[in-house]
Amino acid sequence: MRSHQAWLVDLDGTLYHPGPLKVAMATELLLFGVHHAPLMRRFRHEHERLREGGTGSYPNPYAAQVGRTAEACGKSTEAVERIVREWMQERPGKWIYRFRRTGLLRQIAAYRAAGGKTAVVSDYPARRKLETSKLSELFDVVVACGEDHGPPALKPDPTGYLRAAELLGVRPEHCLVIGDRADADGKAARAAGMTFLRVR
Repeated sequence: MRSHQAWLVDLDGTLYHPGPLKVAMATELLLFGVHHAPLMRRFRHEHERLREGGTGSYPNPYAAQVGRTAEACGKSTEAVERIVREWMQERPGKWIYRFRRTGLLRQIAAYRAAGGKTAVVSDYPARRKLETSKLSELFDVVVACGEDHGPPALKPDPTGYLRAAELLGVRPEHCLVIGDRADADGKAARAAGMTFLRVR
């Protein structure tokens, strides 16, 4: 791991333990937002549809996901964006912080302190989630769908990781991708010519 010039890290399921967070967020949704549950299920369904690639590439996959969810649920895109922002970017922060992978985060901090470059590469907007979970300072670059410099396709398309490497000024073969999904992060890393490390 030390031999690489940059670590490109997935966010969801990688920087935190996903099991406890899913339970906490499901409980919070049940208590305070049960009427939003069908919309959130549809939003995740549209994400997987876009990931599978059957619907082609979009300049902004996140906007396509929001739009498809809005159409399916009979709501405005503004309403969907507001609900998703609350339940996927704002509220999870405290749980991400509580269930963070402390060992991995210590490694990232030490690697960066030693001169290594770091980036988050996410299929969802990530900056606000990093802020609310107090993780922003660990990363030099954020490449996330729905944000500036966001990729035009979801993983396993390699564009997000390649864009992060370019922004960091590091050649792909000198990058280590750290993620939790071999079918998304792993395939994207291999397609980009990068090394992949899976967290479990």
